[in-house]
Amino acid sequence: MSKDPALAELQDRIGHRFKDRELLIRALTHSSFGDGAGDRSNNERLEFLGDRILGLLTAEKLYETFADVAEGGLAPRLNALVRRETCARVALDAGIDKALRLSKSEERGGGREKDSILGDACEAMIGALYLDGGLKVARHFYDSFWKKELKKVIDKPRDPKTALQEWALAQGYDVPRYTIVGRSGPDHAPKFKVEVSLEGVKPERGKGSSKQAAERNAAEALFKRETDNG
Repeated sequence: MSKDPALAELQDRIGHRFKDRELLIRALTHSSFGDGAGDRSNNERLEFLGDRILGLLTAEKLYETFADVAEGGLAPRLNALVRRETCARVALDAGIDKALRLSKSEERGGGREKDSILGDACEAMIGALYLDGGLKVARHFYDSFWKKELKKVIDKPRDPKTALQEWALAQGYDVPRYTIVGRSGPDHAPKFKVEVSLEGVKPERGKGSSKQAAERNAAEALFKRETDNG
């Protein structure tokens, strides 16, 4: 269908040949490409659609997988499976990063490695697959590339911040406090360092490409240390 080897390789990897070539190209086109030619030329509208389909597919999968788990146990798992960092990892696994269309400045700024761009492109791809082949095709992509992520929520069902807060309150501590203690890197690719603390407990720190990611990593480190020692 296309002479572009990156597009051909991506379609081979995801197991779907697009009938509508423009849908595939649009899903891979960041808003910076072509000096921001408008939202009908980039993947923002497809990302909006794909985000909703991803939520549906994830809710469906969790409903089937955890038949005896109440809603309160499903919600944090869903949040873990649809968050930006998860979608970014899937984008890398699927090879979406190699086929992205970015502006030269975004390319130089490491756009192919940014969680925000990768995550949005992954959701846009889901939207494009849905429009090109229906829910069955979108579900095939989800089932293929969310396997590893699903295993993680089976083993670690709760968000690290939720797990830490529940443990802290059960032990008689106050709610954990999160403080940004460092930020580095350029504005387009920042790195955050966050410290989480509980009164009377040695704090832990976490790093991440966003404040939220750094907080989760810090919470996970403190929770693991305290529960392993306990």
